[in-house]
Amino acid sequence: MGVLIDDLLTFSRLGRKGIIKLNLNINKLIEKVLLEINQSTPNNAKINYSKLLPAFADYNLMQHVFINLLSNAIKYSSKKEKPLIKIKSERKNGEIIYSISDNGVGFDMQYVDKLFGVFQRLHSDEEFSGNGVGLAIVKRIIDNHDGKVWAQGEEWRGDTFYFSLPDLDKIEH
Repeated sequence: MGVLIDDLLTFSRLGRKGIIKLNLNINKLIEKVLLEINQSTPNNAKINYSKLLPAFADYNLMQHVFINLLSNAIKYSSKKEKPLIKIKSERKNGEIIYSISDNGVGFDMQYVDKLFGVFQRLHSDEEFSGNGVGLAIVKRIIDNHDGKVWAQGEEWRGDTFYFSLPDLDKIEH
């Protein structure tokens, strides 16, 4: 119950909190996030990433985004014998698009619109723990950075969560 209340408070504060955008080294941010996740959630997931593009974003908020997305990828692929997570980035149409893919349980695309709503869960609590607030937090953070968030998945074949941010090279400083 305490975690749920903390998550709801985080969600409600995101609309009021000022954003301090800096040039971020996403590779270093991912390293820190993975250290934090591995301390609290032992796992055997193989996580591949390298040479991710930098972002112009709020460090603490992007840390929240990656913690939520990577924790979900680890959780929903945990029942696989060899869980695999891939983090990628690319420049496209004035945006930087980041993706986090896993080979976990995936989801039925007919429910994709429910993923980013508060308390919207596609799996039972007995199957996978959670409170249904994490992806709503991710969406609010990305929306506040003038980006987009979306997902693609297939049941039992994994999924990919994407978010975009304005391209650092296209922003006037």
